[in-house]
Amino acid sequence: MKRSRPLVVVLGLLVAGLVMLSWTQTWFTVHLDHTAAVVKTVDADGATVVPQYTAVAIASLALFLAMTIAGRVVRVVLAVVQVLLGVAVVVTGVTALSDPVAAARSAIGSVAGVSDIGAVRQVVTGVDVGVWPVIGIIGGVLASLLGVAVLFLQRSWPGPSRRYGDAATPGAASAAGASGGPASVDGAPRRPVVRDAVVDWDDLSAGVDPTAGDAVAGQSDTPNTVGSTERRPTGGASDHEEHREQH
Repeated sequence: MKRSRPLVVVLGLLVAGLVMLSWTQTWFTVHLDHTAAVVKTVDADGATVVPQYTAVAIASLALFLAMTIAGRVVRVVLAVVQVLLGVAVVVTGVTALSDPVAAARSAIGSVAGVSDIGAVRQVVTGVDVGVWPVIGIIGGVLASLLGVAVLFLQRSWPGPSRRYGDAATPGAASAAGASGGPASVDGAPRRPVVRDAVVDWDDLSAGVDPTAGDAVAGQSDTPNTVGSTERRPTGGASDHEEHREQH
């Protein structure tokens, strides 16, 4: 049942193509009175007799393509619409087949020079019905049956695919949170900062936080420097001792 979706979609596309094909073919060959028209016969194709077929066929094609990515609720709506489209094809085809003269009225009037339906009927001596009206009606019946089939089969179809590549994985997020930040900066792994108690004490004596430069040191491409020479007073520990001895 889960594999029925591709089959239903392919069948739907074929049925819609069948309806479109019937629209392009000759439906009726109308014979005219030679005293009332300059030609003896007029061919009325589907585009003249049932102009609605092209819009219905295109809508059916788009509908079945949409079923490949639609969710369950949308598939139900599309299936109902497909049933209605099939019914429209059948009703339109049967109406034209039941009265070929009225269906081919525009084609007859263009060569006979009349527009009133009564005058059109007077110049017609006979009508030959082709096979394409029946094929078009059969296409409408199949379209409706496919819509009904979708209503029952779509329950077992999988939902629309999701893209997982755009979302971060929970494992990566937890790992980043545990490490306190990114594992590398500019493609290079972060090097641990080595601290020295003597240098830290000198920095504290000078009133400077010895840990203020750790973040910069971890992101730099140069080797880590213990302490901060820029923040340190000009004189080192020996300068302090020499200064105390002089006093």
